[in-house]
Amino acid sequence: MSTAVVKVGTSSVTATDGSIDEVGLAKLCRQLAQARAGGHQVVLVCSGAIAAGMPLLGITERPTDIGTLQALAAVGQPRLIERLSALLAVEGLVAGQVLLTPYDFGHREQYLHARETLGRLLDLGVIPIVNENDTVADDEIRYGDNDRLAALVSHLVDADVLLLLTDTAGLFTADPRLDSEASLIEEIVVVDEALEQVAGGPGTERGSGGMASKLAAAKIASWSGVRVVIAASNASGVVVGAIEQSSVGTVIQARSEKLPSRKLWIAFGRASAGRVVVDDGAQSALLDSGRSLLPAGIKRVEGDFACDDAVEVATEDGVVFAKGLVRYSSNDLTRVVGKRSEDLPDDSPIEAIHRDDLVMLAH
Repeated sequence: MSTAVVKVGTSSVTATDGSIDEVGLAKLCRQLAQARAGGHQVVLVCSGAIAAGMPLLGITERPTDIGTLQALAAVGQPRLIERLSALLAVEGLVAGQVLLTPYDFGHREQYLHARETLGRLLDLGVIPIVNENDTVADDEIRYGDNDRLAALVSHLVDADVLLLLTDTAGLFTADPRLDSEASLIEEIVVVDEALEQVAGGPGTERGSGGMASKLAAAKIASWSGVRVVIAASNASGVVVGAIEQSSVGTVIQARSEKLPSRKLWIAFGRASAGRVVVDDGAQSALLDSGRSLLPAGIKRVEGDFACDDAVEVATEDGVVFAKGLVRYSSNDLTRVVGKRSEDLPDDSPIEAIHRDDLVMLAH
């Protein structure tokens, strides 16, 4: 039995006016039922709450202020869940709503509670429908799109596959809407900078994601040891095909080495508040010897951050190779840049970033 996380985007569940696409939603639910009938466990991460709320409140253009977006989500989310629950019931399945925030991944106790809840729902044969808690999330803590949330959920439930459904057949060598010679990339072993440039930006006005966010999510999931498939939501048998490894869409292979949950959260679940630039010796100590980052190896500090914020670690030529939770504020760290441990002020942390709080993003 396999476990799959299926993420469907706003454009796949709503019409152009933001109303719920009943035909598309019913087809999705039938595919989820087919997967369950095949003995597979399925978690659905479904976007569309904000878009679904827009026509109900007479709003025709997606707002940008967080208060209105939260209000739209509050109106649209129950409507979306209501339709999903009804359509899944037709297939003999029970839906359960799970709303998550970044804190559920960053705090061990909450992480374990979320994992236990999702696991129990799956054991009971329920289809968990997961969304970010848009009604309380603000612009400082939002994931920004449900693709990244789906990737983190795939780690949470120890999924075998993450299926990212979209309105294109997968990732292409160029934007197929602009380049008639663009071809489908069938398999990706490593998500690198060149691929990220190919992915471009947001895909539709109704959603917040696009192929770039899907590729970013694929990177998170692959670091979790999860295989990723990006495919068209209207493709026949796409859910079962992705689970059973049929030829469908673009496949991003899982990395052989998995990141543990806490380091995955540091790397991908928290936004970077700043950057520290280090010398060659520090870079070598971090990459090759698994050391902590000491103030002595730091050349300069960029950005305004507080103690325990996430910061990037970069070389002098701007290449980011690590990320970690810093033990100094930016102001305090600036004052000790380049200082050896014995020269630090009393009560100052020896490590700027302890190795337990540090993730290598490149080697």
